[in-house]
Order: sequence, then structure tokens, then C-alpha cells
Amino acid sequence: MARTSPHRFETLTLGVEEEFVLTDPASRSTVPLGPDVCKRAADRLGERVARELYASQIEAHTRPARRAAELRRDLVEDRLVLAEAATRSDCLLVASGSAVLTSKPFPISEGARYERMWRRYSGAAAHIDSEPSGCHIHLGDLDRGEAMALAGHLRPWLPVLQALATNSPFAAGEFRNCASWRHYQQQAWPTVGPAPLITGETYETLADDLVLSGVLMDRKMIYWYARPSEHLPTLEIRVPDVNADVDTALLVAVLTRALATVFLPEARRGEPGPRLGEADVREAHRQAAVHGLAGRWTHPFTRRAMPLSAALRALVEQALPALEALGEARLTGTLLRRLTRSGTGDRRQREIYRRRRRLTDVVDDLAARTMLA
Repeated sequence: MARTSPHRFETLTLGVEEEFVLTDPASRSTVPLGPDVCKRAADRLGERVARELYASQIEAHTRPARRAAELRRDLVEDRLVLAEAATRSDCLLVASGSAVLTSKPFPISEGARYERMWRRYSGAAAHIDSEPSGCHIHLGDLDRGEAMALAGHLRPWLPVLQALATNSPFAAGEFRNCASWRHYQQQAWPTVGPAPLITGETYETLADDLVLSGVLMDRKMIYWYARPSEHLPTLEIRVPDVNADVDTALLVAVLTRALATVFLPEARRGEPGPRLGEADVREAHRQAAVHGLAGRWTHPFTRRAMPLSAALRALVEQALPALEALGEARLTGTLLRRLTRSGTGDRRQREIYRRRRRLTDVVDDLAARTMLA
């Protein structure tokens, strides 16, 4: 496939939202202290911190950045401020795609919207047994049409980014025989799945229809793996688990932007992305969730089947022109080598458990790594 010459690349802004669970220092089970932690952290982070549906979770987001160093600075600041606020609220900040130790029912954060969601989607609530926490990547500035066109190009590559960030093999006190239990928990909500191959105009019609028909409570509940943000001029990528290692979040974000940067000119020219079937894309996401980088994936251009570890190399090769143009090729190489040595988040959780045979030690390791800058 032809690559765009570096001088034509546009620097998209890059932002990250990270969700965390809050755990009791003694039991390591989740505790509903999100409102307390949010209030304490807001003194320094302002609107960059927010409550989540479950009171045992909290979210922080970075400012839009153009350089990886700026993004990492915000990621580290968010975590350190939240961790300090959690300590003052007598709990621990933990970055895991699912809560390792928890119990139902999960207390809901106060607020009319959260209460309406809980009542209206009681079936989804019943299905979820462990608070899921994601890492969402925002690419901008894009209008709705550009966002949907770019989502179509990124669609077959998102399982690779998902596999890179798997970090939820344990949930609610059990090993779930997969790399990302969060992936399965998310399926309980309506619209979760690959983004449809539609235009921005069709998106507006479809989004309104989903709300008017009663499928969704509001447009914010469009949970496609890649969606136009309803409050920001961005495309939001929602597949990665949150990771305790801050540099995993940085690596996923940098790779996502570089890949999007390569495809953006084609998307703006109206050229369609690869026409992979819905079942094929969903199977690739399932492979990532079950096996992580050991899963299987089909290259969208050559249609050659390969392990997701090889798919990661193919993604880096596809994104390399933009990585070089953005000055992030060396950083990406360093972060990839580091991750290769340490392993993905799900592998580290399993290794900690194999060595110590206690899930409380898994939580402690996650909490300690969440605070490392």
C-alpha cells in the first residue's frame, strides 16, 4: 500500500482518558470512595478528574497534546494526584482492566444520569461482575465526517492495539482464562462492537434513531470501539484496557495516532477502509481478548493470517512514516523493547499470581506500578 510522504502529514492532537478502581488497603477489594477521591483530586486537576458510573471507580484525562512528552507528563500527573487523593481517602488507586477483588452490588455514583442508566439497563448491570476500566484514546481535531471515515480505516487494526494493552485476566477473585475480561464485561452494554462503515451524515441519523427508538438513553451511550466524541472534536478509540504501566498507555496512544495520521489523507479523500466483514473483525477482537498477543489476526491488505505479535510489527511498519515525521520512532522502539522484556499487563498479573498464589499480591503490584512515573 502506498504511504503518504512525511511533508503531507498533519499532527493530530492526542489525549487519553484512564479509568481506575479504588481498593481497600487491607482487603484489596473495591470500595465506593470515588466521590471522595474526585473531590480531593479536583483541587489540583480541576475538570481533568471525573466520577464514573460505579462509585468504586474514578477517571482522569489529559489535556490535548501534540508531543508525546506532553502527554506523558499529564498521564503521570493525573496518576500521582489521584494516588495521593486516594491515600488521603484511605484507599489505593489501581489500574487494572477489571477489579481483581470485588463484590456486588456495586454502589452507583450520585447523579440523575447514572441513576437513570442503572434503572434502565438493569440487565447489563446484572451481567457485570467486576468493575471494568478502560484507556480511551482521543484523536483530533476532527469533524464527525472525518472521524467516521478514519474509524473505517482503523477498524481492522484495533484488535492489535487491544492485544497490546490486555490487562484483566483476573476479576472478582477468579482467573477468567483470558487476557482481557473487561472485553467480555463490556459486551453487556448496547452498541458495543466495531464501528459501522458509515458517513458522518449517516452517523447523525443513526445516533438520533438509536435514542428515539429507546435503544440508547442518550448519544453518549454509543459504545463502538471507535466513535466520534459527543463533547469533543475527536475520534475516541475505546478498546484498550487501562494498564498499571504508564508507558503502556503512552505506547498505545502514540501508535494509535501514528496509524491514524497515515490513514487520514485517504479518509479525507473519501477512500474507503478495508471491507472486512463484521464477523471477521469481531473474531479478531475475541482473539485479542482471549489470547492477547498470542491470538490470531488477518492482515487487512494481504489477507494473510498471523499471530497478533506479528500483527503488532505490521502495525508499526504501517505507522512508521508518521512516527518518523512526528519524531516518535525512537521512543516507540524503546517502549516496545521495554514491553517485550516486561510483558503485557495480563502476563504480569498472571506471573505475580503464579509466584505468590495470592490475589492480594496481584492488587498490591498493580497499585505500586500505577504510581510509578
